[in-house]
Amino acid sequence: MVQMSCTAAPQENLSKAIAGIRDAAAKGAQIVCLQELFTSLYFCDVEDYNNFKLAESIPGPSTDALSAVAKELGVVIIASLFEKRAEGLYHNTTAVLDADGAYLGKYRKMHIPDDPAYYEKFYFTPGDLGYKVFKTKFATFGVLICWDQWYPEAARITSLMGAEILFYPTAIGWATSQDEETNVEQYNAWQTIQRSHAVANGVHVVSVNRVGLEQDGAMKFWGGSFYANPFGSVLYQASADKEEVKVLTLDLAKTDRYRTHWPFLRDRRIDSYSPITKRYIDDEK
Repeated sequence: MVQMSCTAAPQENLSKAIAGIRDAAAKGAQIVCLQELFTSLYFCDVEDYNNFKLAESIPGPSTDALSAVAKELGVVIIASLFEKRAEGLYHNTTAVLDADGAYLGKYRKMHIPDDPAYYEKFYFTPGDLGYKVFKTKFATFGVLICWDQWYPEAARITSLMGAEILFYPTAIGWATSQDEETNVEQYNAWQTIQRSHAVANGVHVVSVNRVGLEQDGAMKFWGGSFYANPFGSVLYQASADKEEVKVLTLDLAKTDRYRTHWPFLRDRRIDSYSPITKRYIDDEK
């Protein structure tokens, strides 16, 4: 996990991320996950057409640079970027680079929020590639992005596709004007929903968030990156205000034990779930 603060200079952020990857690799990391939109400040706090200039093609300059690092170090890299797909068509996208530097593909964020200071619908078209798993040298995993964290359907489908780990690159924070009780409640909700995905699906969950004050001090990104095992136990939680590079060991061999002792997948009643495709279950025709 590379948890870091960002500046308004994309190259500076990319260089910091690469330094974090090198640090992680030196500590024995095989898979390195970067936070959401790590090459820039979180620009979705405002609706500003100039911010579209931050976008790039995928594959493109950032994936090319990271591919070389992945190949050099022999690590898998999960990189969240602002994708320019075509003129006027943009996505919030994560690229995956294998340990030999090969570009394995991309996942485009499916759930796009629109809240005060999170005006993502202004910038991002919802993903159209569906949920994805990536078979890398070290593990088969799925990637979901920030707002996707709140949706058990996304975690379930990705897990059913064979993911051993769910990675969540994230950019979420607190308004500095709000009280500490609200801060604690929001963080706990954020972590709890992701821990529940680990339990319900019998998979490991790794969530990587940014830190630092942004939006002229109005937003404090809360860090708190963490790893939960398939029983939802938090085996590591990063600080709320410090940059960290943390290497964690995930024992994938234990997944079968978790799933056989608590066989949630065995007991799913897939014949009863068709109502889930409705927006709301009521009497409207």
